[in-house]
Amino acid sequence: MSITGAMNAAISGLRAASLGTEIVSNNISNALTPSYGTRSMDLSALNFGATGGVRIDGISRQVNESVIADLRSADAAQQNSQTAVDFFLQLEDAIGIAGDENGLSGRLASFEESLIAAASRPDLTERLSDTVADAGRLVDGIANAAQGIQDMRTSADTKIAQDVATLNTALEQVEQLNIQITANLSRGGSSPALLDQRQSVLDTIGAIVPINAVPRDNGAVAIYTDGGAVLLDITAATIGFDQQNVVTEFQTLEAGTLSGLTMNGQDIRTSALAGGSLGGNFEVRDTYGVAAQEQLDAFARDLVERFADPAVDSTLSTGDPGLFTDAGAAFDSADEVGLSRRLALNFAVDPEAGGEIWRIRDGLGATSTGLVGDSTLLNSLQSALETSRIPASGDFGSGALTTADLLSSFSGSLASTRSNAEQDLTFTSARFTELTQLSLSEGVDSDKELQNLLILEQAYAANARVIQAADEMIETLTRL
Repeated sequence: MSITGAMNAAISGLRAASLGTEIVSNNISNALTPSYGTRSMDLSALNFGATGGVRIDGISRQVNESVIADLRSADAAQQNSQTAVDFFLQLEDAIGIAGDENGLSGRLASFEESLIAAASRPDLTERLSDTVADAGRLVDGIANAAQGIQDMRTSADTKIAQDVATLNTALEQVEQLNIQITANLSRGGSSPALLDQRQSVLDTIGAIVPINAVPRDNGAVAIYTDGGAVLLDITAATIGFDQQNVVTEFQTLEAGTLSGLTMNGQDIRTSALAGGSLGGNFEVRDTYGVAAQEQLDAFARDLVERFADPAVDSTLSTGDPGLFTDAGAAFDSADEVGLSRRLALNFAVDPEAGGEIWRIRDGLGATSTGLVGDSTLLNSLQSALETSRIPASGDFGSGALTTADLLSSFSGSLASTRSNAEQDLTFTSARFTELTQLSLSEGVDSDKELQNLLILEQAYAANARVIQAADEMIETLTRL
């Protein structure tokens, strides 16, 4: 090999060592960076006649696509489970747990205790006043819980809109990244940074909707959901959704009063994009929230019907509103939806509506006060709470229940459902954590990178020594 050939070979070695050192530095500094793929340098021998050395063919990116796909699936499942748990925890807060004096069970117990206390001394105005006040607190608790359910449904509708906007933006980004990556590969280049960015965007999509990223020619990918929808294949699909400012108990997806999803202007089943945060918010808005509202309305109906019975209050006629009313009027069984938010005390006994508290003792239809020592009606009202009857609506089974039993069934069912949701979240979180650790272990190996750095330093020193020796040879020749 000539002196010039040796110098050229050594220079190519220095160039490779320099780039290799930069790659090692980037790998170590990004060891914990999400979506970062370990870089390595691709080299081949240069050997044209007497000239040798190395040629830098490009920079490769190493990732375990199988682990990444499993991690995306686990992330979507965790997001879905977390959405359900958050809803049931908020609902439990709104309903209240056993022993919570501000919960529905606590308010119902206070009302019953007030009735018993008032029946023992019906002549005491303060006890009658306490009874009316506790009845009002029970009404307020039911109405607040119903409002809380609709607030959570409205929030879920807003989150759906946010997820759809994020999804559309991310799909457009993947489409553009596909174009850039394909262009780079067609020119013989590599695109590790673009591949990192695309993986990050795909991870964003995967948290919203479980997806499969399918390789296409020239480095591009297509995106399919687990439900079979094609989100991207050459061009990105456009997902449509119409957000509601406020969701009410009268609005449901089945009735067509709430928006579903469209894809490129065509209706699509929400189940096709289920499994991630998007599907979880649809479940809150259209399944969990609706079911909770139905149960609460059924409980409110049972409360209304118990006290509207003329057998309980002889001053009432059939069809008259009882102690608990539908916005002050008699309840119509055909108008049960939303009753829990409309529930109100009978105006005749509500001081805030111009009523008189003595009617809780003498009768809602009484025109004048009766015997102040007569506790007959108060005992009847308390007995109405403890009478077992079959609920006219709701999913409480077919058995006869007291008011307390009915509320206990509702709370118990809620606690059981929440517990099941938390178990699902525990499983999905554990799976996500394990796969995250596996993904990190499949990523940058810092020990190996440091070993590579030592090798590169030795190679750099060796090539530098070759150049120094060649320089000394040339200098010697020039002195001859």
